[in-house]
Amino acid sequence: MKNLGLWNIASGVSGNVPVEITYLTSGLSWRAFYMGTLTSDEKTMRLKGYVRVTNNSGEDYENAQTRLIVGKVHILEQIAELARRQYPYGRPGEPIPSEDEKEAAMHKRFRARSSGLRVLALDAEIATAPKEIKKEGLSEYFLYTIEGTETIPTGWSKRLLSFDVDEVPVVNLYKFEQRRYGNAVVRFLSFKNDQEHELGETPIPGGLLKVYRDVGPAGHLSYTGQSSFKYIPVDEDVELNLGPVGDVVVEPKLMDFKTDNYRFDRYRNISGWDEIRTFKIEVRNTRDIPVKVEIQRNFGTQYWDLKRSGQFGQFEKVDLDTVKFTLQLEPRSVTEFEYILTTYHGVRQSDWTSATGSGR
Repeated sequence: MKNLGLWNIASGVSGNVPVEITYLTSGLSWRAFYMGTLTSDEKTMRLKGYVRVTNNSGEDYENAQTRLIVGKVHILEQIAELARRQYPYGRPGEPIPSEDEKEAAMHKRFRARSSGLRVLALDAEIATAPKEIKKEGLSEYFLYTIEGTETIPTGWSKRLLSFDVDEVPVVNLYKFEQRRYGNAVVRFLSFKNDQEHELGETPIPGGLLKVYRDVGPAGHLSYTGQSSFKYIPVDEDVELNLGPVGDVVVEPKLMDFKTDNYRFDRYRNISGWDEIRTFKIEVRNTRDIPVKVEIQRNFGTQYWDLKRSGQFGQFEKVDLDTVKFTLQLEPRSVTEFEYILTTYHGVRQSDWTSATGSGR
């Protein structure tokens, strides 16, 4: 019969004895997901963590204890193969194993440890308060034991509020880089899994974070963006890409282009020259709060010089052909700056190397 487990148990004593049976099953899964609510000034965030459990095992679980293992659990290949079989000892009609074979198979199953996804969760609409979560470190794994028991029928999913932390300090940052993001400005949200940021007690399982902003005393929320992330260890930073935005705009414009400082070989062919480009960068913040913007410019060569003017702080060199400008914009403000980029080509690269002492 399909989905049938049989155990033969022999006792060497008379009377009742307690028996605990542990076995590997399949069709149980869980995933973590999160909701972040930014304050109106977007300096802190309320972070809620949820776990959704799905039971497709073909069996109802009643009053089952919930345990979540964070980390990759290695299972014996033979046991994993056994779990994938449609029937416990092959297809119907095949010879039935002897009692000795059954007993040997039973002991083999008992020796293997289940990856143990006996995890159940409670719908957020029903739950009035999060259950206590007991968290234990197990070498490279982390075990979450949820208070009490739950019932979940086969074919059902439930969710459980695993934690709720208020006033997590966050950093909002807007990035512009045409090589990576095209002409869009992309918003990033970052925080750290440590005690200073109201977290840091345990690792955070990977999942999807949806971010909202509190827009008034009535409790209304405005959707900001979402991002998936991987497992976050304790004391590790996370930077989440919330996607392109339209309320912060960066527009680079090429204002002038010319060539200069030609060099010729003995045959009067051009062997070197400079290209001089003048750019104007306009940055607009249409939001009602201050924003921080990082603008990266890629030059396509390591042989360059830069002269700048306008309202921005010092730029910094990211790598051989990339620089980064960092600006702080007030609410509903516009700023612009210019820079003159000189790139060196052919033998002029050697002249540039000599003048700068073999690079910066």
